[in-house]
Amino acid sequence: MGKVIAIANQKGGVGKTTTAINLAASLAVLEKKVLIIDADPQANTTSGLNFAPDNDQQRTLYEVMIGRIDVADALIQTEIANLQMIPSHINLVGAEIEMLEVEERESLLKNALAPIRENYDFIIIDCSPSLGLITVNTLTAADSVIIPVQPEFFALEGLGKLLQTIRLVQGGVNPDLKIEGFVVTMFDGRTRVHNQVLAELREHFRELVFKTVIQRNIRLSEAPSHGKPIILYDIMCNGSTNYLNLAREVLEHNGESL
Repeated sequence: MGKVIAIANQKGGVGKTTTAINLAASLAVLEKKVLIIDADPQANTTSGLNFAPDNDQQRTLYEVMIGRIDVADALIQTEIANLQMIPSHINLVGAEIEMLEVEERESLLKNALAPIRENYDFIIIDCSPSLGLITVNTLTAADSVIIPVQPEFFALEGLGKLLQTIRLVQGGVNPDLKIEGFVVTMFDGRTRVHNQVLAELREHFRELVFKTVIQRNIRLSEAPSHGKPIILYDIMCNGSTNYLNLAREVLEHNGESL
């Protein structure tokens, strides 16, 4: 059965979607069968994998969440052979309101994914930068959470609310939820504050901080405008190397050898 990993941080601009896209693509290139789910109404993961959110508004995560279609009907094949996607659309904003009166509303996504989990080695979910009902659904469906952290002190302060939400989910609907790790993004080793924040993270969270850091890289920021993960856009750049190394660490965490 595939492992479900949520990529979550309620703070915007920390490289959450970049991490979701490129971790999923790197795992796929390493010959794992991967599904990436865009659970953000902004649909940046969807467009970042070269699919326009308005192309097919009837086969998105929104329709899956409200039970209008089966999850298998929302699957889209990406350019990478082992990587499929469930796209998002701005309509997903309305799902939170429609779910309010539904029984076990926190488990809608988990139940929807059940029929296809065994088809994948990993299911990566790009969460919305909020702590609403959609994000609670992703944390309920997930086995673990990867938390991208920008190396700024304000970013550290913002972790408290996310960790509190994770504890609430652990104490209720998903007691088995684990933190897979914190990954530092947009890192510039020449900057004193970046090194200080990385050191503080490693001192406080120890082995939960990935050894791999994602370096600041202009090619990473260019790739989404071309609808490609970094490994297809520029395999030789630091960003591609960083995310392949992160994927290898994730595999090591899960007892898989390369």
